[in-house]
Amino acid sequence: MAELRLVELSATTIVAVNTLGLKPGQEQFLAPVSYGVAATVVNPQTTWQRVVVDGDEVVGFVSANFDPDATEEHFRSVLWRINVDADDQGRGVGRFAVEELIEEARRRGMDHVDVIYEAGEGGPEAFFTRVGFTPVNETEYGEVIAEIRL
Repeated sequence: MAELRLVELSATTIVAVNTLGLKPGQEQFLAPVSYGVAATVVNPQTTWQRVVVDGDEVVGFVSANFDPDATEEHFRSVLWRINVDADDQGRGVGRFAVEELIEEARRRGMDHVDVIYEAGEGGPEAFFTRVGFTPVNETEYGEVIAEIRL
């Protein structure tokens, strides 16, 4: 594994992000990447999206929103999406992306990062727990709200 680094989402990287593979069963826990990318158009001042590259290869994508004025606390500093290519899962790519996201949240003066996910077998809960998120609440739809305090 070469040195992981983040680059901004661009016309060059978006095609690779859209073709990141998933392990069987993961698709039920993840909306299409295009939903996340659209957030940049809707909220360009608050959306933070980065591509994780290993050498020249795109291996992951992370999307977050930082809006201190959001009416709901769990939307003020939130990880919206994290994708790691199926072949690259388990190599620390996701952990790297979350660590970089936490540093960005600190730079922006945030005191926490939330994530909202659907619990279930094969879902992202084990990953989020391993990287430090702690469940704190549920949405009205039964999704888990978990946070990392900074």
